[in-house]
Amino acid sequence: MASAVETLIRGAVTKGVMKVAEFNREHRKAPAAHPYLSGIHAPMDAELSLDDLRVTGTIPAELDGRYIRIGPNPINPNPAAYHWFMGDGMVHGVRLQGGKALWYRNRWIRSNAVSSALGEPPAPGPRAERFDTVNTNVLGHAGQTWAIVEAGGFPVRIDEELNTIAHDPFGGTLHYSFSAHPHLDPDSGEMHAICYKGDVADTIWHVVVDAGGKVVREEPISVAQGPMIHDCMITKNYVIILDLPCTFSMKALISGHPFPYRWNPDHKPRVGLLSRKGKGEDTIWCDVEPCYVFHPCNGYETDDGKVILDVCAHDQMFRPDATGPDSTRVPFERWTIDPVAKQVARQVIDEESQEFPRPNENRIGKPYRYAYTMSLPDGFDAASPNQSKLFKHDLEAGGKQVHDFGTGHIPGEFVFVPRKGGAAEDDGWLMGYVVNIAEETTDLVVLNAQDFEGAPVAIVHIPHRIPPGFHGNWVSA
Repeated sequence: MASAVETLIRGAVTKGVMKVAEFNREHRKAPAAHPYLSGIHAPMDAELSLDDLRVTGTIPAELDGRYIRIGPNPINPNPAAYHWFMGDGMVHGVRLQGGKALWYRNRWIRSNAVSSALGEPPAPGPRAERFDTVNTNVLGHAGQTWAIVEAGGFPVRIDEELNTIAHDPFGGTLHYSFSAHPHLDPDSGEMHAICYKGDVADTIWHVVVDAGGKVVREEPISVAQGPMIHDCMITKNYVIILDLPCTFSMKALISGHPFPYRWNPDHKPRVGLLSRKGKGEDTIWCDVEPCYVFHPCNGYETDDGKVILDVCAHDQMFRPDATGPDSTRVPFERWTIDPVAKQVARQVIDEESQEFPRPNENRIGKPYRYAYTMSLPDGFDAASPNQSKLFKHDLEAGGKQVHDFGTGHIPGEFVFVPRKGGAAEDDGWLMGYVVNIAEETTDLVVLNAQDFEGAPVAIVHIPHRIPPGFHGNWVSA
């Protein structure tokens, strides 16, 4: 633990660095057309409430709840210093009930900057020390709806109609940081996450939130160089840690880049296996070839003691001056982690570039058969997306099915919603937003997962373009 004097010195140095970074940020030159502020990414400029939406097909009567997804929608961006990951958060949601689409709503998450721009008083609740922008994931847990972010920002509770209630570190039980990607244990109801803070280079935390919405574990784990750990995974006995060569860059920060993480070939890539209730120092670290993973799909343990982890593996990430993800190849891979040999064997499941993998999340941490991903035919070209396909991988029989929405129709992440009482792993629906570029409109599309290549079960028509975002979930009523 640092002494009081060390803490004061570190605080003074940090304030000085931040002043230099802010000066350089304000004096950066703006691009002619910022790729994440124009075209399909042009932000929405208003909050809308649209009722009784038009539907093609039939919305399954069992679907009673909200599909909600979050992403960046900057309210007053500085194009010279804007990075896609840093934009003000906006939630987009559709309420389904009784075979109808009752409403669409979009609402900014009220950071202090957003509230000020809208002429409102600040939203209630404590703020993290460095920032209060929340823009990466939104989910239901413990009877509440939570917007969440990584790197130090606190969660934000929102109401049934997507309005900000309060910034809320789980009732004051979260002391350090949270993640954009907690994973729910379907048996215990606990959420597990691996969390980092942007201003702490040597420690990350295994955080567990119980079924009642309170943090019950914040176990520190030693790392080096401040790795960006976007996601993790759980198995029956382990939480899986992805310590890969994308790390905090002081050079990028001081030069005025708003997102100070860069590819670091000097950072040793490794995968950690931490016992769910174990000490951080007992993590089993296993070597892996250099790559970067935003999102694993699922993981589980084998009878011979190995751990399986399925991931979308980027060949690189965040070279200098990147304004968003910039990998060139993102195959879907199966990693076999050997805790005895302390090695990771990588096997390509599908060479095509793809991202946003999701399983039936009742199978999280357990052997599973189906993985659903979004195609990325040109690598991770998120600035100018032209993908139109979703994939359904059969991990037992091999091969994949393809659902193609057609040229000019751009899907985002799709989430699997299991049918209540369904016995088969793929008995349910997939849903997500699909942007029609030519018409500047968006559809909420519902697919029958067992008829993946067939026509959608239902299409909810939204009469405007929803900018591409990050993650969403179905929150049942």
